[in-house]
Amino acid sequence: MSTQHSPAAAAPVEPPVEPLGRRFTAALGATGAANLADGVLGMGVPLVALTLTRSPGQIALITAAAWLPWLLLGLVAGVLVDRQDRRVVQIVAMTVRAAVLASAVALIATDRLTMTALVVIALIYGATEVFADLAAGALVPDLVPRSRLGAANGRTLAVQTVTNSFVGAPIAGAVLTLGTGWVFGVPAALAVASAVLLWRGIPGRYRHAPTERKHAGREVVEGVTFLAKHRVLGPLLLSGSLMNMASTGYFAVFVLWAVGPGSQLGMRAEHYTLLAATLAVGAVGGSFVAEALTRRVGEVRLMLGCWLVNSLLLIVPVLVRSVGAVAVTLFLLGFTNTIGNVISMSMRQRIVPATMLGRVGGAGRTLGYGLMPVGALLAGIVAETWGLEAVFVGGTALAVLATLGSMAVVRQRLVDEAEAAVLAAAPRTEDDRHDDTPSDDDVDAPSDVDSHATTAADGRPTAAHDETVTPVRTTDEPAPTDVRPVTRSLAEATA
Repeated sequence: MSTQHSPAAAAPVEPPVEPLGRRFTAALGATGAANLADGVLGMGVPLVALTLTRSPGQIALITAAAWLPWLLLGLVAGVLVDRQDRRVVQIVAMTVRAAVLASAVALIATDRLTMTALVVIALIYGATEVFADLAAGALVPDLVPRSRLGAANGRTLAVQTVTNSFVGAPIAGAVLTLGTGWVFGVPAALAVASAVLLWRGIPGRYRHAPTERKHAGREVVEGVTFLAKHRVLGPLLLSGSLMNMASTGYFAVFVLWAVGPGSQLGMRAEHYTLLAATLAVGAVGGSFVAEALTRRVGEVRLMLGCWLVNSLLLIVPVLVRSVGAVAVTLFLLGFTNTIGNVISMSMRQRIVPATMLGRVGGAGRTLGYGLMPVGALLAGIVAETWGLEAVFVGGTALAVLATLGSMAVVRQRLVDEAEAAVLAAAPRTEDDRHDDTPSDDDVDAPSDVDSHATTAADGRPTAAHDETVTPVRTTDEPAPTDVRPVTRSLAEATA
């Protein structure tokens, strides 16, 4: 006698994971090369400066000069990124950067390096970073599907952190033993490599043509107004800007706390580079768990929680003055900082229209990064007058208060409503309904989002090629790896 068994209920099938694509891989490689250069300079330049002066004010001036271009050029760069090919903007910035670093090598070879020269080099380098960072952040949604933004941003931050701190810092210590010229020569070569990867690895054009040509001043006003009135980005920008100011001032003089016979930790320069690598280890760990933790905890709750923990950690080196305590602190700073940045970057890419990514990013970073040189200069003045402890305690207090401000007003509901509004504003096309997003095998085909553009359901522009409309992987839209302090800005993606 046979028995019939009813078939088990079919388990729900997970949708296939869309590939990130070879174009994103090339962009990731360019990011890695550029940030490896940042890491070598970020650790090497302050140590080179220590051979010229022990003045906290002069040391902090290097950091201030590196961030000042965000205050001066952020709005202009944002308009340029929205008007021009975002890939080309990056290539030009990397080329100029290589030339500036080569000139630094020439100064060292002729024994003409001074603190004034270091400040000028940092200022020009910072200017190239304004254009390169804004273009890179706006380009990511053009290269990957909306469903993979979190993964793309996580991998980008992981590569940035690994190359910047984990690899770049030890390399800085090694090249210093060969001579100060290598501190600038190696990054110059890496800038060239980054430009070549962008040029050869990402074919096509990536310029979002506006529906109407507007005066540059009007476009700037639109970006500033959008950001100022946004119920999510506005409060996050204000809090993030104050946190960035506090952390930049903190780390602008931190090298004096750690390195040298008169410092609290008494470390040698080459050992300090290894200490900074612990931040990278934490950051890589945070990049891998950010997506899973977000699903469990919720993006707004997790992001602001990480900001608060990150801010409170700044007081630890004052309370526990040991290398071990600082190493653990830097690990946790990297971990919480990266989780917060992955969430905020992905969030902003979803709730800002693609055609405004440059302007909104430029407007935000004008304030968010523009306050960084102010923080560095204030830290130098406070340290000269009241000592390094006053800088660290004041920075901690400011960062905590800024975080509490956003925690009081930003809710997940507001984020969901903002994303829904962006999606609703872009009518769905027939091509997009049939999900004609190109496969990974198609990524080498030219991608022209410059002209004949239409708009897909989620704001993704599509471009015409030889009378055939091919959707481009773009979505709605961010850092910098700090070339100066030990850690990345705490809330860079809100800027």
